[in-house]
Amino acid sequence: MAFKKSFSAFSFKILKELVRWFSPKFKVEGAENLPEDACIIVGNHSQLYGPIACELYSPRKRRTWCAGEMMHKEEVAAYAFQDFWSQKPKWTHPWFKLLSHLIVPFSLCLFNNAETIEVYHDTRLIGTIRKTIAELTSGTDIVIFPEKDAPGNHILYAFQDKFVDVARFYYRKTHKALSFVPLYIAPHLKTMYYGKPIAFDPTQPIDEERAHIIAYLRDEITKQAESLPLHTVVPYRNIPKKLYPKNK
Repeated sequence: MAFKKSFSAFSFKILKELVRWFSPKFKVEGAENLPEDACIIVGNHSQLYGPIACELYSPRKRRTWCAGEMMHKEEVAAYAFQDFWSQKPKWTHPWFKLLSHLIVPFSLCLFNNAETIEVYHDTRLIGTIRKTIAELTSGTDIVIFPEKDAPGNHILYAFQDKFVDVARFYYRKTHKALSFVPLYIAPHLKTMYYGKPIAFDPTQPIDEERAHIIAYLRDEITKQAESLPLHTVVPYRNIPKKLYPKNK
């Protein structure tokens, strides 16, 4: 077992360097907006570019929320096909279903060795929250890509919103207001942009505060994207490239 873990970690280092070599090298702008204390960074997924950019070029120590299904052998293939390739033309589905099985060992190697926290949307979520609070209190930022397969705007798909509740648990433990930082990742500009944070207000009803923070993050990421030179936005869904939107 120890050998297997060591081999997996060694393989990850090789894969990480290959990804670094072949993927865009991202510049970082707006790092001065990151608060002194650890925070939650919320960004556009930009398919694989978001996680890759944060894994390789984040300016501070961080862990990224990762779909737990991508970290367990029995769940990778079904999740990968549904999340990555189900919206491809139907005649390509047999090929992508085969590919979803072929990537299983790579997925296990990558996501179990990268700086991740596994996320589920069932009773196992409590484990995610505990790990997240532990990392935040130790000074580690948490990166979350909350887009889901639902209409949003020309920059973002709709956001899942329950991740905001982490701030409530964090406040109970530390009596500090957790900050959320918007992040726009622009692969075609090879840059990641950190915006100004918003702090959780523990005096407000959680439903209202959740909606307020989500609206702020989505608006700030959208405004950041629109303020930049004309470029192609890499969307959350793996749709045909001819359908990729522009930022304005």
